[in-house]
Amino acid sequence: MAEKKVKKTVETEALTMEALQSKLTDLKRDAMNQRFAHAAGQLPKTDVIRKTRREIARTKTKLNAAKK
Repeated sequence: MAEKKVKKTVETEALTMEALQSKLTDLKRDAMNQRFAHAAGQLPKTDVIRKTRREIARTKTKLNAAKK
C-alpha cells in the first residue's frame, strides 16, 4: 500500500498566536474577495477558493492546538 504523503506547512508551524490571528484575518478577507470576484465572473481559477478555505481550516487548527 502506498504511503500517504502529508504536506506540512512550515510557515504556520513557527508562527505565534498573534501572527496566526493576523493570518486568519487576512485569509478570511481573501476568501471574501474571491467569492465576490467569482460571483462577478472575474475569477479565472476557481480552485483558489477551495485552497483558501482549506488554509483557513489549517490556521484555525493551529490556533486551537496552541490554546491547549
